[in-house]
Amino acid sequence: MKKKHIFYAHGMHCIACTLLIEETLTEVDGVTQVKAKLSEGRVEIEWDSPIENPIEIIETLNPHIQKHGYRLALEKQIKPSKLNEFFYAIPVAIAFFIGFLLLQKIGWINLISTEKMTGLTALFIGLIASVSTCLAVVGGLILSLSTNYAKQGDPWKPQARFHIGRLIGFFILGGIVGQLGAVFQLGPTGYFILNLIVGIVMLILGINLLDVFHFTKKLQPSLPKGFGKLVLSVQKNTHQWTPFLLGAVTFFLPCGFTQAMQIQALSLESFWQGGLTMLLFALGTFPVLALLSFGAAPLKNGKRAGIFFKTAGLIVIVLALFNILNGFVAKGMIPPLFNF
Repeated sequence: MKKKHIFYAHGMHCIACTLLIEETLTEVDGVTQVKAKLSEGRVEIEWDSPIENPIEIIETLNPHIQKHGYRLALEKQIKPSKLNEFFYAIPVAIAFFIGFLLLQKIGWINLISTEKMTGLTALFIGLIASVSTCLAVVGGLILSLSTNYAKQGDPWKPQARFHIGRLIGFFILGGIVGQLGAVFQLGPTGYFILNLIVGIVMLILGINLLDVFHFTKKLQPSLPKGFGKLVLSVQKNTHQWTPFLLGAVTFFLPCGFTQAMQIQALSLESFWQGGLTMLLFALGTFPVLALLSFGAAPLKNGKRAGIFFKTAGLIVIVLALFNILNGFVAKGMIPPLFNF
């Protein structure tokens, strides 16, 4: 008999997490529908099962999602603020900004003048994304991909095809986005609005990485769930070139960092610049995702993960503020920041 069960999900922090939980639990025999709600931190499950004891249900379902870093529980997850982690995160973030200003001075990065973001900045944002939202959903895809193909005795080629497809796909699709910007010719006002949107999206993502103000999770923008579910459904096909296609279409997964970079690519108004920006962003995500592909433990579950995320959050927040102020500089509303 089909029954509806409601549990709380621990470890869920973004819209990509809800997609992965829904997709994973739907594959369990007898489960007909799963709805994960990020704002409430809970999961609604319709399951045709003789098991009625909630604890037994949790014990049966948890192994399916624990490999992705989530678990079901009867009580809502209460996270300690761990404000002491800021004592470590703040000095590291300050050291980063000193290095950031030095790189700005020699022209390797560019977020605090009237010019557009440089490739090194896109690379760095990719690195931050790879240990947060990208790790949540793309990491889950990689683990599922590895499991499916390992059963066929192919331990590494699918992962290699996935990463190659991801890099090529991000370049081509990023180029198309950049070309769309060239076609529509948004002009100074359009660029100002896009720059402002990029900054706001990054600001929300940075605050979410701090894991202190949980209400901001409701503000995080994302593509419709249908896009993400379509991408996740591709992984069920075990054709040899499916990993290549799957890597390419991760471009459309609901990752706030990816969406911010897509907006940036649109503002560049060039196929080559848009493609290169998205390629460098994807390259930034590559080291962590590649380590995950070949057996390394995810950083998000490490003992010092909280310190890392708070450091990354502080860095992203300041970068976002620089990006927002940069838009006002480009518009001529405020003078250039710093004398570089």
